Amino acid sequence: MKTIRTLLGRLREFTTPSILTPLFIIGEVVLECLIPLTMVSLVDALDGDTLTPVLRLGAILICLAFASLTCGILSARFAATASVGLAKNLRQDLFFKVQDFSFADIDRFSTSSLVTRMTTDVTNVQNAFGMMIRIAVRVPLMIIFSIVMAWRINSSMALIFLGMVPLLAIILAVIVLVAFPIFRRIFKKYDALNNSVQENVAAIRVVKSFVTEEHETTKFRHASADVRKDFTNAEKLIALNSPVMMFFIFAAITAVDYVGASIIVNSGATELTKGGLTALITYGIQILSQMLMLAFIFVMTTMAAESAHRIAEVLTHAPSLTSPAGGATDVADGSVVFDGVSFKYSQNAEENALSDINLRVDSGQTLGIVGGTGSSKTSLIQLICRLYDVSEGSVKVGGRDVRDYDLGALRDAVSVVLQKNVLFSGTIKDNMRWGNPEATDEQIERACKLAQADEFIQQLPGGYDYVIARGGTNVSGGQKQRLCIARALLKTPKILILDDSTSAVDTRTDSLIRSAFETEIPGTTTIIIAQRLSSVSHADQIIVLDDGRIKERGTHEELMAAGGEYREIYESQNAASESEVA
Repeated sequence: MKTIRTLLGRLREFTTPSILTPLFIIGEVVLECLIPLTMVSLVDALDGDTLTPVLRLGAILICLAFASLTCGILSARFAATASVGLAKNLRQDLFFKVQDFSFADIDRFSTSSLVTRMTTDVTNVQNAFGMMIRIAVRVPLMIIFSIVMAWRINSSMALIFLGMVPLLAIILAVIVLVAFPIFRRIFKKYDALNNSVQENVAAIRVVKSFVTEEHETTKFRHASADVRKDFTNAEKLIALNSPVMMFFIFAAITAVDYVGASIIVNSGATELTKGGLTALITYGIQILSQMLMLAFIFVMTTMAAESAHRIAEVLTHAPSLTSPAGGATDVADGSVVFDGVSFKYSQNAEENALSDINLRVDSGQTLGIVGGTGSSKTSLIQLICRLYDVSEGSVKVGGRDVRDYDLGALRDAVSVVLQKNVLFSGTIKDNMRWGNPEATDEQIERACKLAQADEFIQQLPGGYDYVIARGGTNVSGGQKQRLCIARALLKTPKILILDDSTSAVDTRTDSLIRSAFETEIPGTTTIIIAQRLSSVSHADQIIVLDDGRIKERGTHEELMAAGGEYREIYESQNAASESEVA
């Protein structure tokens, strides 16, 4: 019920069409049930000497049929409006909800699963809802009205239909109960299938460069075969509905014809007339055909039930990171303090990603972070802008715990250029204005000059109006990095974080970028994660991370004098550079 309330709450402006649909369905059912009753009089009137009653009753039948058709058209129109509108609102609400998710929330659901929920699951719910407000209302009403009308004509004949209804209901229930767990498995395999597609398309260049197309094809084939296998098993069960229903329909009509003919002959048409028999056959077909429709409803609702649950799971999920009520909106300065910080990605994780981190960076200083792969460098900086929350201790920005800030205000004050640089389809100017929607052309140009991007932009066709392809595939890795740095600078942040963001540029360009930061934005705290020590040698403070702990700290000179891991990395990099020159 909670799931149903969650989804129905998303109807909003489409509530009226959802209410009007069953109302018109009721009208359609009543009119359809009156038509056979009128036919009784029409057929019996054929034995008369005049056509006047026939013409009158025929006119009534035409009016009833037209009115029923009108109600049916209107119900179909409102049902389509309501179901499509619900799907629109669900996709919209799901998308907006995901925007509020933290990295931890996205990790919990997985990207591929979220895509499946916004597409396949919403479509299933849309189809089921459209059917529910029409057919699910029509079926029970039609069965009840038809049985009542049949009972009025001949109670013994009506018992034939009345006895078949519960029997058919039991058969349908058994089929649905067996099929439901299969559909639940199918949706999980849909997630795996979407993940395979998403991963392959995103890494298509890697796939081609390693000539692993056959491996990826085989992996997709297996995922697709799993979906096919389960769907086939479910469809085999569901396919039993139609032949079972048709068997009972024909059996019922045969029984009605035989028993009805016997009654007419034995009673001399006193207990049952030819018109009454015709009406009974019509009501019988209506009852049993509605049971067949009921089977389709069960199929749709069986599929949609799991989809609805998966959608509601996202909509009702409370984001792990939220802005506090009345959160602070003013970040005083760019100072950063880690006080006894430990962090793990999941509460169930056995080991911390970061342990016992104590660190202070004064406003305007530059912090360099180095360490091997898997040392949790990125995890450390993600705590500053509260992409994740600490497990123990606290992180302070501008003298205040990051958990006390409004999330929007905090992240506006902290610009992060992550390892995976992303550009969006549109012009360079459009991409730059992600950092500041109100940025002027002059501000954009200045930011690009600071990031050493202006020179290559001027050489592109159209300059700053050059259209970036989706994902930035029409610019090089180094160009993409410089554009992302420029975009971050346009936020005029108090803290600028570069997560290995100059790895694809040459050492000269890297040096020019750092020099521009020192001269043009001296008041901005800069945190640089780098594999190349030349990128952080100028920093006011350098820390060396190892297995989530600070192993060494100090200036470049201090760390070199200490003769620890930092010096080893420095000497190995210099040795590699000298060998390349030689």
